Amino acid sequence: MQLSLTEDSTTLVTGFKALGDPLRLKIMDLLRSQELCVCELCEKLDTSQSKLSFHLKTLKEANLVQARQDGRWIYYKLNLAQFVALEQYLAEYRRFSPALPARSCD
Repeated sequence: MQLSLTEDSTTLVTGFKALGDPLRLKIMDLLRSQELCVCELCEKLDTSQSKLSFHLKTLKEANLVQARQDGRWIYYKLNLAQFVALEQYLAEYRRFSPALPARSCD
């Protein structure tokens, strides 16, 4: 899969950069099994809503999470399609790399 320096590569870069923060990885782990509202994420992560909002905005811009509003609460869930795109990009490296050398038994 050859990428031109276009929207595809920008999307990949944004996605990988978003995953490069420990708090954002914790958010992703929490959203792995269920949709959560901001208040639940704040409680589980023991962090302020303003700090969490910054990180959620980054994840939304990277298309890694989707948000929906229900009344006054915003609920977040993983956007699995974007994870598939990142995974497919990485799989290309695995597919074309030479096999790992055999381990020697010293």
